[in-house]
Amino acid sequence: MTDEPDDIIDDDETAEPAAVETPSPVPTIRRFEFTYRKDHSAPKRLDQFLVGLIGQRSRSDIQRIIEGGGVTVNGQPAKSNRKIRPGDEIVVEVLDAPDPAGVPEDIPLNFLYEDEFMAVIDKPANMIVHPGRGKDNWHGTLVNALQFHFDKLSRVGGSDRPGIVHRLDRDTTGVIVVAKDDLAHRNLALQFENRTVEKEYLAICYGVPDRDADIINRKIARHPGVREKMAIRDNDADAREAVTFYEVVERFPKHSLIRCKPKTGRTHQIRVHLDSIRLPIVADKAYSGRSVMTVGELDPAAEEPDEPLISRQALHAHRLRIRHPRIHDWMRFEAPIPADMQRVLGMLRR
Repeated sequence: MTDEPDDIIDDDETAEPAAVETPSPVPTIRRFEFTYRKDHSAPKRLDQFLVGLIGQRSRSDIQRIIEGGGVTVNGQPAKSNRKIRPGDEIVVEVLDAPDPAGVPEDIPLNFLYEDEFMAVIDKPANMIVHPGRGKDNWHGTLVNALQFHFDKLSRVGGSDRPGIVHRLDRDTTGVIVVAKDDLAHRNLALQFENRTVEKEYLAICYGVPDRDADIINRKIARHPGVREKMAIRDNDADAREAVTFYEVVERFPKHSLIRCKPKTGRTHQIRVHLDSIRLPIVADKAYSGRSVMTVGELDPAAEEPDEPLISRQALHAHRLRIRHPRIHDWMRFEAPIPADMQRVLGMLRR
């Protein structure tokens, strides 16, 4: 998740995006190199130093670049609040393109709800929410699809994230809310910030917990050695509070179906929290070490044991309860469990 911050999907709904007829601008990465030479008695924060040096970018823009892994200090990934000292070598890589929001692409979307203020979508697997660093992340995103389907989207989240109120990881499926105007966006975002949104995820995990339900309250921060991962860092000054309630839906001999209700919305929160109690999510390469579950893992006598059952983390944003941004009535949305997770559950139940 962000896991921050969830009828069975048919194969054609998770197919590769349709080709774009007209060529779109190819993003380039601009590289900036600095050596911090000013001798302060007190070290300066990295984000403060970079403001004004990378085009006309605000401090929040700089912080997003840093959080996205676009800045290193002395060859190592850095954090916004890192104190820099004379002699530090700073490298910044910024994704640059004529249109930061990308181009419209005719990608089918499964709408759970839509009105003039908002839309709710059942996001498929293998779809990034918004463009990011690297050429591979510039096409086929939810933003590219939204640009095609809607004439108007909110811009509160930035010009590169039109309509995006919260995010789901690339391979996490399920409910995601989109804002069509800025007022709706601010209202929806405030609900996430105030933690009044009720989110419910389903995860198929390796292992079987002893307890029927529990709360995981462990702080999360960037992994100290792997930039793409998060980690439990209770004693890290930069770690952020993360709280997840979980309960067992079904137990199997070596696996379990877990319902998670995150109170906070940290990056990879559910994936990290479940892994911390020895319940890594099935086929979650980053945290379980396995990127696929095959038929043979559940049925060694199968005729085709190497056939993949699921090739992405078995995590689904199943339900979301939120107030309408204008009417203010409570609304509840549900995305049915996708086909790949249904296949896994079907074999486990047999």
